[in-house]
Amino acid sequence: MADLSARQVVRLVLIVVAVAISLYLLYLLRQPIGWLLAALFLTIALSGPVNVLAERTRRGFAITLVYFGLLLVPFLLAALIVPPLVSEAAELADNAPQYARDVTDFVEKNDRLQNLNKDYDITAKLQEQAGKLPGKLGDAAGTVSDVGLGIVSSIFALVTILILAAFMLSGGRRWIDAGLGQLPPERADSLRRVLDRSGKAVAAYVAGALAQATLAGVLSFLVLKLLGIPFAAPLAVLIFFLDLIPLVGATIGAVLVGVVTLFENFPTATILWVLFSIVYQQVENNLIQPQIQKRAVNVHPFVIIVAVLFGANLLGVLGAIVAVPVAATIQIAVREYSVVRRLLRPEVAPKIETAPAGAPPSSVSGA
Repeated sequence: MADLSARQVVRLVLIVVAVAISLYLLYLLRQPIGWLLAALFLTIALSGPVNVLAERTRRGFAITLVYFGLLLVPFLLAALIVPPLVSEAAELADNAPQYARDVTDFVEKNDRLQNLNKDYDITAKLQEQAGKLPGKLGDAAGTVSDVGLGIVSSIFALVTILILAAFMLSGGRRWIDAGLGQLPPERADSLRRVLDRSGKAVAAYVAGALAQATLAGVLSFLVLKLLGIPFAAPLAVLIFFLDLIPLVGATIGAVLVGVVTLFENFPTATILWVLFSIVYQQVENNLIQPQIQKRAVNVHPFVIIVAVLFGANLLGVLGAIVAVPVAATIQIAVREYSVVRRLLRPEVAPKIETAPAGAPPSSVSGA
């Protein structure tokens, strides 16, 4: 093997440096890249209703209507969640002294607990803290103000994502057609098929995931109501959002709600909730979710697990949610590339037998 020339060494070093700089730039720009991916995901998810409304009105007005419906959801959720949380927290603060007195009465009726109380003065400390609880609710405002900067940053990110998605919804198709117009016709048609199939797969996945999460939230709400668990509506909303996270979201939601049932009608409510969660998750994992993935993305479960792990490590919860559609898009692109490569492979030309020089041409029909 010939030694590398100085020019080849310099070229190799420049390639390595360029790759390292590119990776470093991607690391620095990971937050806006995440916002851009989220905007793209939101664009594909909203393109269906926008296209339906655009057939009856102007596209700009259709986007406005869809955005109005989208922004209305947080206000409806807040109206559903905040009032019961505030009332329950106020009731807890008001009843805390009574709870402490009940514990004191229980301790006084138990000889062993009386000995422990004499040694450590537990009930006196408990009553002291319970008396301070109503006043500490006001101090919670100071704690909330400490996280104000994080909330403002989240709102800024959300507004940025919504603006990017609005631009993509209004002019994204024109941008795609203009870009594809610069390519050869065969490659442009191939890329257009990849984009169309990816868009349909992501839209179908989003619709299926929302339907699955809605079913989980509604059933959880009914079960929690039957069990007499407080905060049934907020807990059902929590189940809805966590169920959107592939693989682990439903389990996390079931565990969190199970912890709440420990403080209400234990152990009956906890046992019944655990039984419901196990049965429903078996139905969801073996019947509902496979049908969604089969009809929408058709991605192998191993690929889904790897994609979710990578997405969660890169972009957190958002990465876990968009991991499956991204994996489906990559799979569609690979399949399309394989098809195009196979079609463009040169066919084996048929062998043509040549007659010897001077030989008379063969007669096709007999004389």
